[in-house]
Amino acid sequence: MNWNGKKVLVTGAGGFIGSNLVEQLASQGAEVTAFLRYNSRNDIGMLRYSEPRLRPQIRFYFGELADHAAVREAMKGQEIVFHLAALIGIPYSYVHPHHVVNTNVVGTLNVLQAANDLGTPRVIHTSTSEVYGTALYAPIDEKHPLQGQSPYSASKIGADKLAESFYLSFGTPVTTVRPFNTYGPRQSARAVIPTIITQALTGDVIKLGSLTPTRDFNYVGDTAAGFMAAAATEATLGEVVNLGTGKEISIGDLVQVVQELLGREYQIVTEDARTRPEKSEVLRLIADNRKAHDLMGWSPQVSIREGLQRTIDWISANLALFNVGQYTV
Repeated sequence: MNWNGKKVLVTGAGGFIGSNLVEQLASQGAEVTAFLRYNSRNDIGMLRYSEPRLRPQIRFYFGELADHAAVREAMKGQEIVFHLAALIGIPYSYVHPHHVVNTNVVGTLNVLQAANDLGTPRVIHTSTSEVYGTALYAPIDEKHPLQGQSPYSASKIGADKLAESFYLSFGTPVTTVRPFNTYGPRQSARAVIPTIITQALTGDVIKLGSLTPTRDFNYVGDTAAGFMAAAATEATLGEVVNLGTGKEISIGDLVQVVQELLGREYQIVTEDARTRPEKSEVLRLIADNRKAHDLMGWSPQVSIREGLQRTIDWISANLALFNVGQYTV
């Protein structure tokens, strides 16, 4: 697709994946509207780290995802809407499930309704591999059963099903992209990789939850490229598409790779506060990514070691952003 001059809206633009996507879109000439949650400081989140040369192509729009009027206003005149905004903290969803459901489900409904009302040509809705729960078979393809093992995953299942229903009921031109565990520069310490790296850079002890679950870690640049590839073809209309590497690594083995890259060994401590409730823990995630390759020619390009090194370098240069050692929900 020729992105030059394309009018694009990204919800959740100030977040980890959203800011990287905005930057990739702007670098290819798109006119990007960055939908950001209103705050009195005009804080643009992780977009503050975007390249200054790209700023003229980015319009900042502050609003609230749960406010239908704000969403509709932001979507006027947009050719493609990438809907990434969500509350994503699983531990937070244990504490405040109402907030999570209102943002993730009602917010998605607002995007879909506005797309119908305005005739928006394309909507790319963001799912998560958490909707699969612990793998019942591996690798996990898009036909795998959905399991709500946390209020967060249940809210995303609800949002995904709303997207499906709008496509089937009204012909809304929506694609659901389902990223597996994305990591890289700009990710917050609520995620496991920054948790490991920040502690490794500042001490001799790494505190974690369970070390045995496996995850399919996909570098953020590859994830953002997957979103763009999904929007670039009509073959993905009405479809759900996994974005993952097709490789899994346990949290314990992930720590070993970080140790190797840093050339140090650490004491690993398991803390109960960082461990999910037993039935809520997702024990295994690994993507079947053949559909993404077949429908849109996407495949990951960055290896786990290369991606981790890039992430270590970024966190090292921005360590002041992190409350090292503090458990973040």
